[in-house]
Amino acid sequence: MKGKFNSLLIAGSIFFLAACSKSPVCLREDVFCAGLVTDTLGLHDDGINQEAWQGLQTLKAEKVLDKLDFIESVDRRDYQKNVDYFVENGYDLIVTAGIGLSDATLRSATLQPDSIFIGINQPQANAPKNLLPLVFAEDQMGFLAGTLAAQLTQTKIVGGVCETSGIASMWRYCEGFRAGVKFTDPSVSAIILYRESGDSEKLFLDEAWGAEQARYLIQRGADVIFAAGGVTAQGALRVAGQSGLYAIGAERNQALALGESGRGVVTSIYGEASFEVQRMVRLIKSGVLPSGGAGQYQFVPLADSFPETLTTNLNLMLKNLQDEAVQTSVSLQKP
Repeated sequence: MKGKFNSLLIAGSIFFLAACSKSPVCLREDVFCAGLVTDTLGLHDDGINQEAWQGLQTLKAEKVLDKLDFIESVDRRDYQKNVDYFVENGYDLIVTAGIGLSDATLRSATLQPDSIFIGINQPQANAPKNLLPLVFAEDQMGFLAGTLAAQLTQTKIVGGVCETSGIASMWRYCEGFRAGVKFTDPSVSAIILYRESGDSEKLFLDEAWGAEQARYLIQRGADVIFAAGGVTAQGALRVAGQSGLYAIGAERNQALALGESGRGVVTSIYGEASFEVQRMVRLIKSGVLPSGGAGQYQFVPLADSFPETLTTNLNLMLKNLQDEAVQTSVSLQKP
């Protein structure tokens, strides 16, 4: 395999269960090895880590992969070490999940041109050819959330809580939400809040800030809250549920991830990492190096207590967005 594709390998990293020992088998040209490095949310995050792992497991079951391992990152400081583990042990494919792994993945891909990397939710402006960024259209996902919020609100005020707008994906989520609200019902006001100041160490982890912003939005009359940005967003989703309001999540199935405290989350909109990882790996095994790009996304089905027309409208909008029959008019970068 390695000789056939001129050392078309893939890199990954960190520690995990029994795969911490050296894996010389992966250095063989007839054995195709894949490794997944998760971010600190771990393998069972009800989101891209879990989805990516499920996709890779399917590939292993179908014998597309000969060997498959994972490493769950416990601390962000371990990211580079974890990616390097799979590289050093000769893994052909290394999949890293989460924006926090962007720098480590880019560095390894640059230093290891004979390895192939898939970086999920990691937009890379100048990625080397062996790094395949797998991203999802955050503006479209936010737009879809906005169309639902505009149909759910009774007060005609909805709110969005996002991590810093300095991160393009976060800006696209919330500006997409704003655009979706306006497209669906121009009479509905969308109040968008970004975490523009605060401790950089709490990036994606500032649950207290997220909760505070949700309370502020509720005081302003918002009765539907959309949130994106890891644990920061989860703080807002929890407050919405505690207040008996509707909430819309992103990035993972937030109702499952939050458990009882996520009872207000009516749906979440996130990328189909399982499907996209399978598609990309099959191309790699066939000798084609995919270019990465935007992948498909999905929404968690609404509960039966909601009118069926809401689900019908969401499915129609999802199709229109993915077919580009409806444009969000949100730029890729903050102006």
